[in-house]
Amino acid sequence: MKIFIAISLLLLATVAHAELPSASSATISQALSSGKPTVIDLGARSCIPCKKMAPILESLSNEYRGKVGVLFIDVQEDQVAAQKYRVQMIPTQIFFNAQGKEVKRHIGFIDKQGILKELKSAGLK
Repeated sequence: MKIFIAISLLLLATVAHAELPSASSATISQALSSGKPTVIDLGARSCIPCKKMAPILESLSNEYRGKVGVLFIDVQEDQVAAQKYRVQMIPTQIFFNAQGKEVKRHIGFIDKQGILKELKSAGLK
């Protein structure tokens, strides 16, 4: 019975933490040339604030599919991207307008409303 409970809790914890896959450079290029505002969250799967943001990013990705790009890059797996985007602390969110130009950068946890505010400033309608 204890094993069943432990496995159930483990499965529940896995389901409760939705995560976007780490974006490749091709995916990033595609998003930035799509003509839609984009947010890239640069973090790590082991970072506590990053883990708190994962379900928010997943929700935004699903809710605004086709209207905005929502990407995640795990900087521990992709250190080249961390250097390219000059990440000094994680999580870092970079907001791009529809032309693919960086318009805002935020460091630390940001809630769903904060992300939406910045995406609207970047051109989300």
